[in-house]
Parts: sequence; C-alpha cells; structure tokens
Amino acid sequence: MSRINGKSFDVRMMGFKIHFESFSISITDNSTTAKDKGRPSGRLKGDVSAEGEVVVDTANFMLIVEAARSAGSFQSLPVFPIDAYATGDNAGRAELAHVHAHDCALKISELLNIDPNSTDKTTHTLPFDVTGEDFILINGVPYLDADELSLI
Repeated sequence: MSRINGKSFDVRMMGFKIHFESFSISITDNSTTAKDKGRPSGRLKGDVSAEGEVVVDTANFMLIVEAARSAGSFQSLPVFPIDAYATGDNAGRAELAHVHAHDCALKISELLNIDPNSTDKTTHTLPFDVTGEDFILINGVPYLDADELSLI
C-alpha cells in the first residue's frame, strides 16, 4: 500500500460509488476575534457553510440522471450524504482520510462543455451545498462544537 493521494479516494453519493474526475469540498467559517478597545479578547463563533463540486464523466453522470428520473426531476432529488474516503500506508502506519458531509443538495453548473477537437472524456460539473445540521465529520470528528450538533 502507499500514501494517500487523489487516486486513493472513493466517493459515495446517493447510494452510488461514483468515479470522479475531480472532487472538492470547502468549509467557510465566519468565526472571528472578539475585541475590547481594539485589542483581541477572545473568539466569537460565526456562521458556517460548506459547498463543493464533483466533476464526473458521462457514464457516472447517467447514474445521477437515473436517480433524478426516479425522483421526478433534478430539483426533486432528496438531500443525501457524501462520503469521501481513502486508506493508505505511511512507513507501516495505516492512514485513513474520511470526510462525511450531511444532507448535500446537488445542482448542475456545467451540463456540457464540448470541444469537437478534443479526445478527452465529456464531463459534467455538479456543485453541491451541505445543508445538514450535523454538517461535516472529518475522520469521525465533527467540525462543529457539540452544542451546535443536532444529534449529540
């Protein structure tokens, strides 16, 4: 086994194991420093959000199309968890990377981008928002404090 890299990751969404061309997820945390008379005096929790993007080829996009067909439309797709996970080995020590995003809402931003002179696979870009109160777990550790989680 080897160290974790981009090839190590599997992504599960909507109950499917999706092969992705690229995958990203970003957290915005608007916490800030409290100040008294212009000097730092602690921390103020701010609002948080998370969003990401999955780029898939047409074969994997068709899995999502079938899920949308079953739901009645793309906008009717129910929210779903996204799990990105990988395992590796670092000098005999097992490595694990697992990000679980709760209640993701999928959109489509780039349905087609066709270049008739290209031999690259056709891809489809699917941004998503994390909408769940339980937000994101990183290797089982919640990003949010326990008093902000709905299930703790």
